[in-house]
Amino acid sequence: MPIKIFDHVKRITDRVATLVHPGSWRSRGVAGASGAIMLIAALVFFLLAFLWGQEPDRFEVHQIGQVGPGPNEMVTGYMTSMTLARVARVLLEKPGGYLSNDVMLPGVMMDNVPNWEYGVLVQVRDLARSLRNDMSRSQSQSVENKQLSEAEPLFNFDNSSWLFPPSEQQYRKAIRAVTHYANGLSLEGADKTQFFARADNLRDWLAIVEKRLGSLSQRLSASVGQTRINTDLAGDAGAVQSGSAATVIEVKTPWLEIDDVFYEARGATWALIHFMQAIEVDFADVLKKKNARISLQQIVRELEGAQEPIWSPVVLNGRGFGFVTNYSLIMASYISRANAAVIDLRNLLAQG
Repeated sequence: MPIKIFDHVKRITDRVATLVHPGSWRSRGVAGASGAIMLIAALVFFLLAFLWGQEPDRFEVHQIGQVGPGPNEMVTGYMTSMTLARVARVLLEKPGGYLSNDVMLPGVMMDNVPNWEYGVLVQVRDLARSLRNDMSRSQSQSVENKQLSEAEPLFNFDNSSWLFPPSEQQYRKAIRAVTHYANGLSLEGADKTQFFARADNLRDWLAIVEKRLGSLSQRLSASVGQTRINTDLAGDAGAVQSGSAATVIEVKTPWLEIDDVFYEARGATWALIHFMQAIEVDFADVLKKKNARISLQQIVRELEGAQEPIWSPVVLNGRGFGFVTNYSLIMASYISRANAAVIDLRNLLAQG
């Protein structure tokens, strides 16, 4: 028994000696400093992620005209082309910059903003293609504009390349080319560039917008899962497709991709609001002749509804008539109505 007591006292003495040893205090100090640094770094990353995760505000498209080529009149096409350049510039200059190709914290851990950026980028690419192939050319046999033929493939560069070259570098080159084209619209003589505000050019771009919005609407609606009838060959008795397909199709967006599709739709509608407002200016005569201006304004109204503030830290995904709301279905409702308005506008433009 005395031996056991002696061993117990010895263990306590050794423990106290270890605690008061100078090296132990130094080790504890280093560990404490390391923990404090890690905590501060985590807080900084969290704050940056919060600030960078905010969607940029919309800008006033009509303010672009205040720095236009002439004080008294706006050259046709300047508003649309400069709005394209301005929207693309927002991708690069918003808080946090361009995040789709980030490989460092906190950007590499953020996915909502890169999906928002991708939605914007798709609309930028579509309008740049329409500018190059349609709006800047008088007919199919005319020569394409040099600046736009340079800008369009640059906008289509890989959106996730972070080096050799980074995506931002290519997009800045594209922005400069579009800006050069826009400034050239006010020139006279052989060097003058052209923008043709015709109904057929506007219809061709709206056809692309119609398909983009339709796809987004279907992907958003699939957040709760849908059973759809296959209508791929409907309306054409002689139509065929490359492979067989089921008559009834089960469609459901994977759970981990629901917020991706939602923020992609937010980015697409954000960009389209600006493009539609610019189109309203440059195609004013065409819209007036077709009595279609109110139809375009209705499109903008529906797109603005899709930009209402989000009050939840996560994208809620309740059932259609469940206890919790479903953000994707609400977004799909706005986009579907905007898509229907686009179809109506295209039909108006097709009328004589």
